[in-house]
Amino acid sequence: MVWDVLSWLSILGGLFFILVGGIGVLRFPDVYTRLHAAGMTDTMGAGLVLVGLSIQSGLSFQSGEWLITVRLLMIWAFLLFTSPIATHALARAALHGKVEPIRVDVGGGDA
Repeated sequence: MVWDVLSWLSILGGLFFILVGGIGVLRFPDVYTRLHAAGMTDTMGAGLVLVGLSIQSGLSFQSGEWLITVRLLMIWAFLLFTSPIATHALARAALHGKVEPIRVDVGGGDA
């Protein structure tokens, strides 16, 4: 019972991060802020979902279910290393393509 609650809290927390990242990608004005929104939330969201799924699969060593947990944690480790690299590569490609960031004057005063 406690493990089910923890796994569902983890899955729902991960889905929350993924949803917030998706909203950030839609709302932010330029490619750099969109990459920041996506790059920061996708790793955490996917990690929490995978941890929740690994708790759901169980950690019983008598059956082969622990292999599912090992596979899910390997997927999370892969995402942990590749997501920042992919975000960095996309930002460098945008910079190389001379995509200018949108500059907003927030002060509104005489500078």
